[in-house]
Amino acid sequence: MRITKHHGAGNDFLVLVDLEGLRPVGPFEVRALCDRRTGVGADGLLRLVAPELGTDIGMELWNADGSIAEMSGNGIRCLVQAAVHAGVVTAGTVSVSTAAGPKSVEFETSEEPGLGFASVDMGTAVLGTEIDRAGLSARISLETDDDPRTTPATAARELSTVKRSRLVRIGNPHIVLMSDRAERAVVTSLGPRLECSEPGGANVELFSVGPGRDELSLVVWERGAGETLACGTGSCAVAVAAHSWGEVGERVAVHNPGGTLGVTITGASVWLSGPTRHVADVTVEEDVLAQLAQMAQLAQEQAVAATATDLSRQLPHEPAPDPTGSAA
Repeated sequence: MRITKHHGAGNDFLVLVDLEGLRPVGPFEVRALCDRRTGVGADGLLRLVAPELGTDIGMELWNADGSIAEMSGNGIRCLVQAAVHAGVVTAGTVSVSTAAGPKSVEFETSEEPGLGFASVDMGTAVLGTEIDRAGLSARISLETDDDPRTTPATAARELSTVKRSRLVRIGNPHIVLMSDRAERAVVTSLGPRLECSEPGGANVELFSVGPGRDELSLVVWERGAGETLACGTGSCAVAVAAHSWGEVGERVAVHNPGGTLGVTITGASVWLSGPTRHVADVTVEEDVLAQLAQMAQLAQEQAVAATATDLSRQLPHEPAPDPTGSAA
């Protein structure tokens, strides 16, 4: 398997060019490839497929945990860079079919090797309801796992730093939290619980206003990937939410841990802009990938079994029947 690796502001993706549909991928192959210790390492995998609905190319998007996602702002920008790199399309305006509908990307090359610049029309952002403190508390009370960072008590303590929150959808679902400081400890505590509080999961963004005018600082917990260095749709979501609260104007610089992305809010669309970087061309032997995918599947089966055992221990058990048949 030949793939390329790209990133946008540190949000990294593996890209598989498969226009003929000869190399579909499965969830355990994706998990194996995206594993940062035993695989290549990435936040997700993009499969460049045949176009639909009159577009130039198509995008199939996988999260690092092997789940399918609808849309990624950084991912689609990296996909177009990979398509230009492979000679599938030329730089300029490229239309892409996605699970969230067709998207238009403006891509520019650079004299610097591996560097490009891409802007994508993300479409219309849908502002959902605001979530009050009681609503957030109800969401974080849901059970997830035994990680001490994500216990209800820890999450409730971190919740006290949140000033406002609301739902936003921009091709995929987001829970946006505004605070005085965008701290990793808060998003890694609240993120896993809030992610699971929406049907199908949601991305969770914590942002603060500043440091300058029309600037925001962001940390993010992505559905299916966990904490990442940047999130394109998340940058758009926090910009739109902050704009709705009167905190920023229509052109916003969103400072992600991995770099700054630009968001422009127009009447009908939200545009995401920023650099893309081609990191490497990678060849993965098929027999090696098959073995790694088997290991990923076995690890998941063991995790599921362990969870089932823990749950059974927590449930009340009826006393065993008296073998003599006597009654008290």
